[in-house]
Amino acid sequence: MKVVLRDNVDALGKKGDVVEVADGYARNYLIPAGKALKSSPGAERQAERMRKSRELKDAKELAEAQEMASRLVSTPIHIAARAGEGGRLFGSVTTADIVRAVAEQASIMLERKFIDSDGIKDLGSHLVTAKPHPEVEFPITVEVIAAD
Repeated sequence: MKVVLRDNVDALGKKGDVVEVADGYARNYLIPAGKALKSSPGAERQAERMRKSRELKDAKELAEAQEMASRLVSTPIHIAARAGEGGRLFGSVTTADIVRAVAEQASIMLERKFIDSDGIKDLGSHLVTAKPHPEVEFPITVEVIAAD
């Protein structure tokens, strides 16, 4: 059965795609859950509008991620943390700490899920990777300094 997806469905397609699926999958899951419409000429026109809207949104998100990357690559982020002898931290600097510091120091709102870090446990300069968009990945320099 040919259906038009109304939402992104893992391993099947994105919103606005016209896909061929098994009749039972469409009748028993996709259509009742509101994830798809049975394909018709009107539904396919609606799918074209959904795809155009999705492409505009994706282009906007890509531009925002690239602008964010250009601002953060050249700006080190400073975080103060309590440390003991030898520069070991009492605890660690987490992704939440990094997100908060980026918001305060660079006025950029990141989400924790965009940052790849296992937690920083030492004083000094560290590189963490941010991936706010599937096509944009960049390093953020995090300077961990001893808090008084």
